[in-house]
Amino acid sequence: MSSIKAVDDNERFRIASRITWLTIILNIILSIAKIGIGIISSSTAMIADGVHTVSDVASSLGIIVGFIISNKPEDSKHQYGHEKAESIAGFVLSLMLISVGIKIGYSSIELMISGTTKVPGMLALWAALASIVVKEFQYRITMNQGRRINSSALMADAWHHRSDALSSVGTLIGIGGARLGYKILDPLAGFIVSVIVVKVGIDLFLKGYNELMDSSIEEEELTQISNVILSETKIEEINDLKARRHGSKVFIDVEVCVDPNISVLEGHDIAEDVEKVIYDNLDNVKKVLVHVNPCVENCTEIKNK
Repeated sequence: MSSIKAVDDNERFRIASRITWLTIILNIILSIAKIGIGIISSSTAMIADGVHTVSDVASSLGIIVGFIISNKPEDSKHQYGHEKAESIAGFVLSLMLISVGIKIGYSSIELMISGTTKVPGMLALWAALASIVVKEFQYRITMNQGRRINSSALMADAWHHRSDALSSVGTLIGIGGARLGYKILDPLAGFIVSVIVVKVGIDLFLKGYNELMDSSIEEEELTQISNVILSETKIEEINDLKARRHGSKVFIDVEVCVDPNISVLEGHDIAEDVEKVIYDNLDNVKKVLVHVNPCVENCTEIKNK
């Protein structure tokens, strides 16, 4: 079934907070250093790279807020919980990423057209190299933990770090080329990086959009859980099976068909067996709703919809 091991809500919040605060501290240091060095070394690519890192700080703070809200228990106004706050945080982050990418691209095009690019100093070259190492480290630890706790917001933040690492790679190439006499490579590198950043932002936008629109889990998982229910319970048929994502959690609605001659108590016990099978075989399930139908002659088996 799912390859992601379920983690309880308190542990998820602890892991997400620890990783996010670590990246915030590193990004504050990086952004100050890159913008300062960019100004001193006359590197537009380095300044743009520093601005990109500032956006990482803002987005990570948004992730923290999203996790604080999503960790709240159900209440009278939010009876299904607050897990979608994570999806909202990831969605907003994707918009920020697209905006940053467009801004970097626009600034780079302006510099290429105006031809006012200066040759960057050697310090900018070393700063870009250091940034690549730090940002790739942030990407790897954030993505690893995001997958571990099944957090779209944390994984989106990881891609934000990776986009910054790519931005620094472009900056390194641009600065190196400019120092070799090809001054246009500095803003050209910034433009190429901006395209990559926008592409990542669009991918995250679509993922966040689908989560907020209650997208289903993968069809393969639905098929597998259908087969397990049929093989491990006393139901006759599955009439309908639906799943929807709710942030990091999943809600399952299933209609099953049983022998019409059994007692209400037996039907209830079978429904509980179906619930248990789903909880045992599919991670991150928050709620299972089982509707029991009596099997009739024209009852058609629908394993998936």
